[in-house]
Amino acid sequence: MSPERARAVSAGDKDQTVYTLVVQVGRKTGDGLPKGASGAGLLCYAAAADEAEAVRETVSVLEVAGLAPLDVTAYGTLAEREAGDGVAEDERLLIAQALCEDAVVVAEVTPFFGEP
Repeated sequence: MSPERARAVSAGDKDQTVYTLVVQVGRKTGDGLPKGASGAGLLCYAAAADEAEAVRETVSVLEVAGLAPLDVTAYGTLAEREAGDGVAEDERLLIAQALCEDAVVVAEVTPFFGEP
């Protein structure tokens, strides 16, 4: 998808928007996290009508994927983030993908090592 299309899509849907979330997950048998990791942080983009729905949908998707969500921190919508520090072009493409697919996109997984 071109950056121009991504901007048009992210600005075009009034019923849904995409929320940037960071989810901390604990360990669970079969979670796919590296051996020795105590958990992980996941950067997610979730399309939803509001923040509460974005959190619920993200937690649900991660649970179905075999992960154990512990905590969710919301960083706002594209518009809210643009008003702050801004949003990189690669993030815009992932946000547009989440909106186009009405999905939760897990963009990054950072394993934690050491005490939980």
